[in-house]
Amino acid sequence: MELIPHPAFPPRHVTRIFASVSQKDPRWLQARWRVEGAGAIVVPVFAGRRRADGLWRTTCFELFCGDGPSYAEFNFAPSEAWAAYDFDGYREGMRDRPVSPQPTISWRGGRSSLAILDVAIPRAAILSGALAISAVIEEEGGAKSFWALAHPPGDPDFHHRTCFAATLAPPVSP
Repeated sequence: MELIPHPAFPPRHVTRIFASVSQKDPRWLQARWRVEGAGAIVVPVFAGRRRADGLWRTTCFELFCGDGPSYAEFNFAPSEAWAAYDFDGYREGMRDRPVSPQPTISWRGGRSSLAILDVAIPRAAILSGALAISAVIEEEGGAKSFWALAHPPGDPDFHHRTCFAATLAPPVSP
């Protein structure tokens, strides 16, 4: 699926972002973001696999899932830090979402024109149904672009239901 940049926050060098979500193993969901024109991306310092807040303040890749007013948010950084939250409604009732085992994150990029973030997430942590796939990309000089499958009018807002433009099927049984 191709993500589109928010028109009010165009990227400087990034030209395209493709995202995919698949389930080849009944226990894990695989997500991939492929970034073209990635040579000037700001990559957070390696932090190791750990839960952390505020990842969206720099380069971060995100999934939102769930039908109805409640939903879950997942953030993944090239630093291998991650976050997961539950919401009772639109930006309301935020709390940490239990995820076990921890997601695994693999960043391949650097100064080349192509970067790839692969994430394996425990399938039990992900809600089936509506799915939003997005990315915050910070480039050298502080410019940020906001990428999603679809954008609502106004400022970037990945929590808005307009962004939930894909569907995640129920888990594959073994």
